[in-house]
Amino acid sequence: MVLRAREIMTSRVVTVRADAPVTLAEQRLAEFRFSALPVVDERNRLVGMVSVVDLLRHREQNPGDARTPVESVMTRDIVHMSPNAGVGIVAHRMRTYGELRVIPIVDRGVLVGVVTRSDLIRPRPTGGPIRRAVRRFLERRSEENRPSHTYRAPARPPRSLPDDALVRAAMTTGDLVTITEDRPTEEAAALLTGRRLTSIPVVTAGDRLVGVISEADLLRDPLDGRRTGSPRTVGGAMTRDPVVVGPDDELARARALMAERGFRILPVVQAGRLVGVLSRRDLL
Repeated sequence: MVLRAREIMTSRVVTVRADAPVTLAEQRLAEFRFSALPVVDERNRLVGMVSVVDLLRHREQNPGDARTPVESVMTRDIVHMSPNAGVGIVAHRMRTYGELRVIPIVDRGVLVGVVTRSDLIRPRPTGGPIRRAVRRFLERRSEENRPSHTYRAPARPPRSLPDDALVRAAMTTGDLVTITEDRPTEEAAALLTGRRLTSIPVVTAGDRLVGVISEADLLRDPLDGRRTGSPRTVGGAMTRDPVVVGPDDELARARALMAERGFRILPVVQAGRLVGVLSRRDLL
């Protein structure tokens, strides 16, 4: 039986109105550590998506401008799907459009949910339609007070690789984008924007990993009440002591870390040196 998008989607979605200021989108992206938000009108009809990349680009081109409405920076030409779309087709769309990290689910123009890469990585519900419906109902009740795009650790490894597959079987090793901690944050923002990344490993000489800098690290919450300015260097903004995996670790453990803690990439380290990265796209 074909699994449908409505059976795995998150129905409680954090959104932003098209006429809201970009600062509100920044606040919500920083608060929930999302990479993108659906943009809706007053009738909850989907009109676009706004991402951290969109806001970083706007900040670079219009420094200090906080009054611009979200509709001026959002992406209007977006990929969305029906609640009845097969999960296999949703996964295909995500792989075809590699920059996508979330696909809105729309029913007659109205946003009814989202499917994320984490939703696709999560183990598929088993049993008949009634059992699957009951399981989804219980899961939604347990998440009643959580924001959307929350993550749960998978109970079993993916079907596409053997149960005992190692991280090295899926990790990316070529064309790794890295940066050093003495570089300005503007350079990190340009790399994230130009390469459509969510985070970049920070290394020293000899490719020794010292941290990770992400879109969320660069996107400060404008309502956090801090009086100090944003960090100017990568070292001042990055996350130190990041969670890492080794190339000979079990892939199932890496999947669990990603699903449970919401990581978009995991640096792969051997003897202190960065030897690759493992992303959600690799797991797809």
